[in-house]
Amino acid sequence: MKRQLENLMIVVAVAGASLLSASTTNANTARTQERLEKQVRKELITLPFLTIFDNLNYRVDGETVYISGQTIRPVLKSDAGNRLRSIEGITKVVNEIEVLPLSPFDDRLRLVLARSIYGQPALNRYALGANPSIRIIVKNGNVTLEGVVDREMDKIIAGMRANGVANVFQVTNNLRIATE
Repeated sequence: MKRQLENLMIVVAVAGASLLSASTTNANTARTQERLEKQVRKELITLPFLTIFDNLNYRVDGETVYISGQTIRPVLKSDAGNRLRSIEGITKVVNEIEVLPLSPFDDRLRLVLARSIYGQPALNRYALGANPSIRIIVKNGNVTLEGVVDREMDKIIAGMRANGVANVFQVTNNLRIATE
């Protein structure tokens, strides 16, 4: 009986240690994941050629980073991948950034759209700072608005301003509200 009790105590002690170790490992993994996400975000938003006409998204999955989005400059795609590979803890970068086709028509639309959206008094505050929050993606005359705004009304105004620009075929308003 005494021997069975001793064996039971050993099993309980080993199980408790395993659970403690697993919870510590999970907490460390979560902290590591959070640290990697912050570093990836910082590296992407500080890219030297990032403009309001580029949209970069990322997802960190363990030691792998998936980046996607659109850019008007091929060098931005390669720079993003190279910067993320240099982060400690990242072993693989899957670069799915789309390089938008060269088009003088789209280039003119981008400038007119930027003036129309950021020139609107209700929206010009979004142009302030090093990282404007409304991204204008133009591909073959089709416009997609990406980013974050403070209010639903700002999202609606941005969409209306983009729809009001001549020669725009279609507008997709993917702006998110900051509280969501």
